[in-house]
Amino acid sequence: MTSNKTFTTRNLVLMALFIALGIVLPISFHVFGNVARVLSPMHITVFIAGALMGPVAGLVVGALTPLLSSLITSMPPLMPMLPLMFFELAVYGLVIGYLYRVKKMNIFVSLLVSMLVGRIAYGIVASIMVYVFAVPNLQGNPFVLVPTMIVSGLPGIVLHLLVVPLIVKFLGNTRYFQEETE
Repeated sequence: MTSNKTFTTRNLVLMALFIALGIVLPISFHVFGNVARVLSPMHITVFIAGALMGPVAGLVVGALTPLLSSLITSMPPLMPMLPLMFFELAVYGLVIGYLYRVKKMNIFVSLLVSMLVGRIAYGIVASIMVYVFAVPNLQGNPFVLVPTMIVSGLPGIVLHLLVVPLIVKFLGNTRYFQEETE
């Protein structure tokens, strides 16, 4: 999907669907307690949207999902989590969309690279929040925060590596996400 076709009615509806799923999926995970915090279900829809629809749609879904979820459900909390997740998920969608959809890289490589770059963005935003805006209760050192997030997020990373490629492969074969030839 080229960027000049990103904002067609069909694609806007698909982006809205991914955003809605990104809001509802964490709610269903919260039924089981704190498992949503570890498995990061909101990230799943962003990765899928970026991989299937491209970098611009991935960026939009990644930015709007945590924003709207925070406004509607208070998850993530407005401060300090919303700014962190806003940039982290926007970067996820942008990077996986670029690597997988534009550069045609392997889905696993695209997913792993986008996870790493998104977590680095999270660390940078956390540093800015701590050192520029003096937001309390955040570890602002990205050299500590990013590796800690990767280790503590291993169950979610494994879930994403299992689920996202399967769904992308399945949905990628449907007519809704086929590459358009001109």
